[in-house]
Parts: sequence; C-alpha cells; structure tokens
Amino acid sequence: MKLCVIGTGYVGLVAGTCLADMGNTVICIDNNKEKISKLQKGIIPIYEPGLEELIKNNVKEKRLSFSTDLAKAIRESSVCFIAVATPQDTDGSCNLDAVINVTKEIAHNINEYKVIVNKSTVPVGTAEKLSNIIKEITNVPFDVVSNPEFLKQGAAVDDFLSPDRVIIGSDSEKASKIMSDIYSPYFKTSNRIIFMDVKSAEMTKYVANAFLATKISFINEMANICEKVGADIEKVRIGISTDNRIGDKFLFPGIGFGGSCFPKDVSALISVAKENSTGFNMLEAVKEINTKQKKLFVDKILNYYNGNINNKTFAIWGLSFKPKTNDMREAPSIDIINALLNKGAKIKAYDPQAMENAKLIFKDKIEYAQSAYNAIENADSLILLTEWNEFREPDLEKLKDKLNDKIIFDGRNQYNKTKLNAYGLKYINIGCKQNYIH
Repeated sequence: MKLCVIGTGYVGLVAGTCLADMGNTVICIDNNKEKISKLQKGIIPIYEPGLEELIKNNVKEKRLSFSTDLAKAIRESSVCFIAVATPQDTDGSCNLDAVINVTKEIAHNINEYKVIVNKSTVPVGTAEKLSNIIKEITNVPFDVVSNPEFLKQGAAVDDFLSPDRVIIGSDSEKASKIMSDIYSPYFKTSNRIIFMDVKSAEMTKYVANAFLATKISFINEMANICEKVGADIEKVRIGISTDNRIGDKFLFPGIGFGGSCFPKDVSALISVAKENSTGFNMLEAVKEINTKQKKLFVDKILNYYNGNINNKTFAIWGLSFKPKTNDMREAPSIDIINALLNKGAKIKAYDPQAMENAKLIFKDKIEYAQSAYNAIENADSLILLTEWNEFREPDLEKLKDKLNDKIIFDGRNQYNKTKLNAYGLKYINIGCKQNYIH
C-alpha cells in the first residue's frame, strides 16, 4: 500500500518507518527542509533505540523516503497519516493550527478516495471538524479516521512493531477495512485491533495518558506523606504493587512526569472538561502535585545546605525527561537546574543522549561534561535526575573520592541507602525520613 506520513517528529518518524518495514511504500513529509535534508542523508534527528537501523534498511530497500513535497505525496498515496504537533496553548487547550493547515493541503490536493488518518493527539470532535473543512474545499470522497498513538519513548519501535492494541476510530466500513489491512500484519497470533466510533477513539488517548499521569502523581503524594510519618515509600510501593488489581506500572516515586504527552494531555483534558462545564478536580490536583514535586526536591537540597548553595557545584546525571530518549520537552531537569542556578549554584551536567538538546535550553549557563565521571570532578554533590541504565551501578569508591561533600541526591530512588552509607556516602532520596548527618 502507498502511504504518506505528514510530520517527522517522534510519532511520525517511528510510524512511517515501521509501516515501511511491513512492506508498504511510505513517504514521510515535513515542512522543515533542514530536517528532511538530514533524513535524506541518513542523519536521524531523534534518538530512539532501533530506529536508525530500521530507517536505513527501509531506505535501502526503497520502501521509505523523505520529502517536503506534500502535494505530490497526497496525490500518490491512498492513505495519509497526520502526525504533526498539537502543542499546548497558553490557556492549556490543544493548538490545532498545524493539523488544520495540513488538512486544508490534503483537501486541495486530493485526487481520489483517500483515508485521512489522524495520529496527532487532538480533542474530541476534531475529526468532525476536519471532515467539514475538507467538504468545504472538495467533493472528492474521503474518510477521516482517528488512530491515536500509544508509543513509549525509549521503546517506540518495539511498541509499534508489537503493539498491545491498536485503536481505530472510524464511522466508515470501507475505511475500517483499509485500516485493518494496514495493521493486521502486526498481529501474528491474535487480533488486538479495537474498532470504535471516532469520538471515543479521540477520547481514549487523553484518558490513557491522564490515568498514567494520575498514577505518578498519586505515588509521589504518598511518598511525601511517607516522609512525614516515617514510612518508606519503596516498601509501601512493593506492598501495593503485588496486588494484581493495582500492578507496578507507573508507580515509582520521583521528581514528577515530563515529556511531550503527559503534561500537555492533562492540561488539554482539563480544558475540555471546562469547555463542557464539567469539573475535573482530580486532574487539577495531578497537575499541581507534579509541579510541586520538583520544588520539593530542590527544597531537599537547600535544606541539606541550610539554604545556602551559592557557589556550590552540583554534578547532574541525566537531563532527558526519561531514559532512552534525547527528548528534553517538559523535562523535570529544566525546572530543577534553573532553581539551583537562581540560588547561585554551579552545574556540571551529563546525559548519554540529551546533551545537544540541553545546550539549546541552558546555553552557557551550565557546564557540559564529557562523561558521568567527568561530571563529578570538582563537584560538591551528585544529583540523579534521569535513571539511565549506565547510572545504576556507579563506582562508589570513585564517588566518595571525588565528591567534596560526599552526598547523593537521588530524584529517582535508584540507589541503596545502606550500600552507599557503607562507602561513607550520604544519601537523600524521595519518600522516606532523611536521617543524614553533616
């Protein structure tokens, strides 16, 4: 099948590549000429495990190509996937400008029946809005389908090639059949394609992300209570997660969620609720807790130093909002580092993949280390912000020798306090009473 994917961000690039890997002829479109030029040269703009190799293989087999010529791609494709950004507006609502502009281009260039698939995260009713826009411009038949994406950054390729489910929102039997043909090859043993009406599919994406964000804020709030009463959130977490009604996913206390989806989608769903005169106090609390969690972590650092971190040098391990990605969007590290800088601290940071993106944000306000151990040279303390695998088993003897104040602030509860203390390292994490001695 001939497909075009409009937008080469995380969703578009992964989707286009994985669709090509199943034998489809796919052209990925973007209006960013520099990005397309790099992709044509084999330079991949994002880090995602397995993606670069998959792109090169499918380009070599001539199943995958990249272009800025949207009109040509629309005319030559039977299915057009929209995967452009839907950023958050200042009022928290979802900005649909890019989706609407692409839809108008499709309408002006549609030459025969096409399925127009929206993979961008959009509010309920967007498909209907897009259909009306197209009908005002052309009489050529079409169907608009909602196909929300549930890829996890850091595991996006595996998620697409082996999905736990695919949601198809369609009010057309013809379009549903075409979408089934596209996705059936990904299900070898069982069919987990879930068909529903368009509005329900649009809502499913928001509900899924809002629920996961709620779990994160819930465990963080419980961690804060544990600190006050003298309980250990790690033990509590294990105690509740072994209940199969609860499970252990997204129940890890830390410095809060970030990325391009959870913060934006929580705010958008709150906005949808307000627009429809329905209160959403729970999500308001989720958002508030997530913001507070970063401040509380900074407070831990300030409290240890009696409020004075002027000229203190902090080694930062991890900048991306989660491991296995170079994505810095809404990363908790941004707020935490800026808060430390505002108090006069010096920062020496390292991340395995996000350094270049971090430089776009912090510029020359912080120092960029060449490695994790380079970051701790002449540092007073170590702060862990992203739980990359390479940080899990550090050389504790080296940390003890290099860190002037011999203390680790763990924003991801990754280390064992007893083990660190045995090496003479002080340790402050999240969700248990802090009995440190200066």
